[in-house]
Amino acid sequence: MTKEWLGGTTIFAEMSALAVRTGAINLGQGFPDTDGPEEIREAAVRALRDGRGNQYPPGPGVPELRTAVAAHQRRFYGLTYDPDAEVLVTAGATEAIAAALLALVEPGDEVIALEPYYDSYAACIGMAGGTRVPVTLRPHDGAYHLDLDELRAAVTGRTRLILLNTPHNPTGTVLGREELAAIAELAVERDLLVVTDEVYEHLVFEGEHVPISSFPGMRERTLTISSAGKTFSFTGWKVGWVTGPPKLVTAVRSAKQFLTYVASGPFQYAIAEALRLPDSYFEEIRTDLRAKRDVLSAGLTAAGFEVYRPSGTYFVTTDIRPLGETDGFAFCRALPERCGVVAVPNSVFYDDPDAGRTQVRFAFCKQKGVLDDAVDRLKQLVH
Repeated sequence: MTKEWLGGTTIFAEMSALAVRTGAINLGQGFPDTDGPEEIREAAVRALRDGRGNQYPPGPGVPELRTAVAAHQRRFYGLTYDPDAEVLVTAGATEAIAAALLALVEPGDEVIALEPYYDSYAACIGMAGGTRVPVTLRPHDGAYHLDLDELRAAVTGRTRLILLNTPHNPTGTVLGREELAAIAELAVERDLLVVTDEVYEHLVFEGEHVPISSFPGMRERTLTISSAGKTFSFTGWKVGWVTGPPKLVTAVRSAKQFLTYVASGPFQYAIAEALRLPDSYFEEIRTDLRAKRDVLSAGLTAAGFEVYRPSGTYFVTTDIRPLGETDGFAFCRALPERCGVVAVPNSVFYDDPDAGRTQVRFAFCKQKGVLDDAVDRLKQLVH
């Protein structure tokens, strides 16, 4: 575990601290700068006042939320899950990933992950005793793409599971139906488990989000993970969930009970209400973030970056070579002083830091005025 830890802290903590120290606009870490719907906040307050969730909630999660998660999967994807046996509530998606890998991976098992990847993946695979096998998404034609032949070649007799993330952080790639069908076929053929991180499922700007569990032969071998933080702009509430077949969900619960045990009691009731918001809410958040993506992408292009246009998520990845730069770490550490903006070097998301050495990620889940200000500041790089 070498890439994400810097003197005992993560790159996100380091860059956020740098933003505070310099007064720079923080486009490094992926959290919104406004809260989610008022009625959902009030639902949390109401739960607190009514004494719901102030003590330990049930281990699998409150029944209201498990029922709402099952209804969400049926409403958006036509997938049917038993709220009692096939849904588990977790302390955000990060705990769900940790518990799933601890439950399903034995020492020496190989886990295929799409690289660059969310920084907890490496840590969780390592804690489980597994061996990380990266399959790298590579940029061309203005976006990042998966090489299915490379994925097939990565599977060996020791491969236990494929860890998917779509919509993909940090690249913004959204895997299409043909790609997912090929991955599903491979998983069935080689009898692999799939753990899929779908926290950005409602933040898709081009294409569509299709759960891999909906493909033939996949429901019984797939654990699907999502959370409320990104969809509803309440990242601090840490409410996530896992859906899948009873045997796999039970295994994850067995690991989860020794991690947080339970969490986020009153917030679970509020998120149960959030998942029942009308379609208009989900469309509005997509439309809002699509516009913000376009503002920041255009500004970064004007500032001289090569921009890889994301099809989903909170993030846009850039290449700094057109600016005459070759070291993303050095560039990001100097950027706050140069123009008052904070970003994150993508090399922290790779096993081999040189693979993403010239790539830098910016978050656009901020107020439009903040993004406009950031774009104005970034213009200093070309003057």
